[in-house]
Amino acid sequence: MDESQRKPQLAYSELQYKTHDERKRRRKAVKIVSVLEHFLGRQDLNGLSAIDIGCSTGYTVDTLQASGATVTGFDIDVPGIEHAKALFGDRAEFVVADGSQLGLPDKSVDIVVFNHIYEHVVDPAAVMKEIRRVLADDGVVYLGLGNKRAIIEPHYRLPFLSWLPRRAADRYVSAFHRADDYYEHFDTKAGLLRLCQGLSVWDYTYTVLSDSTGFNATDMVPARLAGLPPMLWRAFAPIMPTFIWIGTPGRRRPAGPATRQDPTLLASSAGDAH
Repeated sequence: MDESQRKPQLAYSELQYKTHDERKRRRKAVKIVSVLEHFLGRQDLNGLSAIDIGCSTGYTVDTLQASGATVTGFDIDVPGIEHAKALFGDRAEFVVADGSQLGLPDKSVDIVVFNHIYEHVVDPAAVMKEIRRVLADDGVVYLGLGNKRAIIEPHYRLPFLSWLPRRAADRYVSAFHRADDYYEHFDTKAGLLRLCQGLSVWDYTYTVLSDSTGFNATDMVPARLAGLPPMLWRAFAPIMPTFIWIGTPGRRRPAGPATRQDPTLLASSAGDAH
């Protein structure tokens, strides 16, 4: 697919029914909350405002509010938003809006969740700019980011798909009857750090992998691998399927207890990479 022809993925919840899998969605959401609570040094999110960009069917929003946050979910997925409102509209707000135009005041949000969404967005840089705009000075954004160099592409389950040039990727998914063309657009770690410029970025990937039980990350680590030492997880760094990062506009640091593998500062809000 030519990038100039890339249109928003409307009604994604009807294209990918996995967005309705409550058990899996909540399992991922609990992991998100665990990472946020660790970074903030809290046992809950009471008194904090949070937004979920790309909330779809709303399970992450509901999990955030169950931890005490006041939450709004945003998505262009109208059927997904309608589903979320029907289930959770009495305890959270859901808005049909593009992630690059949230309509919120500057520096008004304590927590942003942007989890496995950037590859579906026409202009991820515009969404990140909006995230930086709405985040409070001491706010945080949870970033679940797919890696272009992952061996198995997660949407179509085809090896090395995300590595290929666009036209070759289109032919690949078509040949295996997975889609007419390859819509998603992943980036490398270096590209993702550029996307996050203006934020201090803390890498929680190996922190979570090294303590999958403590961070409720059984969706990432099979039980038989849960005890692997951090050094072995880092050996897979170039092809790690997902990066888990926390971004913050200021100099806030992880406030949670020591872990087997403490979070690593990848870049400062001044733009310095580490």
